[in-house]
Amino acid sequence: MNIAIIAHDKKKELMVQFCIAYCGILSRHNLCATGTTGKLVSEATGLNIQKYLSGSQGGDEQISARISCNEIDLLLYFRDPITPQPNEANLLRLCDVHNIPVATNIATAEALIHSLEHGDLDWRNIVNPKRI
Repeated sequence: MNIAIIAHDKKKELMVQFCIAYCGILSRHNLCATGTTGKLVSEATGLNIQKYLSGSQGGDEQISARISCNEIDLLLYFRDPITPQPNEANLLRLCDVHNIPVATNIATAEALIHSLEHGDLDWRNIVNPKRI
């Protein structure tokens, strides 16, 4: 699966810790991330991550474009609910439009990662066969 990773500044350390904890599962998938988040996660875990621009420089839009082109299967998006970002609503809307599972907090991320580990997210290939 193609997994995108984004974390707001106040959630970057939490994302790093999450990726350390689930490194074994994540390593079996294709990962991409916004620049700073990708750099921090890659340095802490050794995971191979395709890094885009930082979020403030357009990285969110680059990932949004991949979502629009059906190139992302899962989004881990640790956001700071106190400090909303300008592109946040569009990113989440695109996930809804394209039926992309998205986790905006660690509880949902853990539920999705466990589903991924058990093969429960393979339903997307049935619903959208062009993704096979």
